[in-house]
Amino acid sequence: MTAQPNNTSFPFSLDRPNSPQEAEGFCSALSGTMEALLSVIEMETDLVRAGKLKEAGELQADKARLIHEYTRGMMTAKEHAVALGNLAPAATQSLRRQHGEFQPVLRINLAVLSTARDVATNLVATVAKAAGAKNAAAPTTYGRTGTAPEGPQSARGIAVNQAL
Repeated sequence: MTAQPNNTSFPFSLDRPNSPQEAEGFCSALSGTMEALLSVIEMETDLVRAGKLKEAGELQADKARLIHEYTRGMMTAKEHAVALGNLAPAATQSLRRQHGEFQPVLRINLAVLSTARDVATNLVATVAKAAGAKNAAAPTTYGRTGTAPEGPQSARGIAVNQAL
């Protein structure tokens, strides 16, 4: 027995449309998902540009859900392209146009996120170098007189989790 996809988790049916109403409904629901995803992406882009990274991070759950819906919807549209084109040609054409307009907005968002990540990485690297330079002047082994450095020294420097 194979697991069947859960149609209730999507705002559209994953089944092949059999009537113009079903095809129109599918196109309309997928269009709504694209509009919602576009809105979240634009908000994220604006927040990252403004330096409000925490607020931008809070959009991640909605963005992930909408990306999943959008991707699955586009896969379903591709699977049933002939039926959609025959049953709802105007709605299908509108969906194609909307998908084409969506791509440049997504590229802008990815560029902004990439720039923000590069800036954060460079900032952390600069701070780490500065902390390391201060630490370099302190003796870490026996000095000229053969004495050990006095007392335990606290750790200096920083650690960064690059996985984030």
